[in-house]
Amino acid sequence: MSHTVDFVNVSTVGVESSPVADALAGLRANEARYFANKYDHTFTTETAAEAPALVDYVARVLDDERGIVIASKPLEVSEAVVDGIRWTHVFYESGLAVNVLYTLEPGGKRAVGFKLSDGMEVPEELASFKFARQKSKLAGTIRGSYFVIKGEH
Repeated sequence: MSHTVDFVNVSTVGVESSPVADALAGLRANEARYFANKYDHTFTTETAAEAPALVDYVARVLDDERGIVIASKPLEVSEAVVDGIRWTHVFYESGLAVNVLYTLEPGGKRAVGFKLSDGMEVPEELASFKFARQKSKLAGTIRGSYFVIKGEH
């Protein structure tokens, strides 16, 4: 069952099991606000169990591109195609959010983004990345990093 993410009244529904549930809910709401403002798109999520193909897709991109395997349990996923870009998000119990930005036209932008919720440590599997800090009214301090996708997915 899909869940519309409200960025005005932030809720931990779907991410309650995370040790940083409030910060992860804020991070998810921050993503919802971004999509509402930039694309006039309503950001919805569903449980990872309801959409294992999306979890597998993100895991396959991470593994194929960089040999990265996320140790944390996926809680929620989201996928949207806006302005010719396929955006796939996975929100993990640790507080990590991973998004795959994949322009559908050949030669377009393609990248994987990582965002760490306020209060979580950098996961061991992402220790080689440098994270920039961003302040968010919804999520506190978000640390983010990314890499460019080279292959076809």
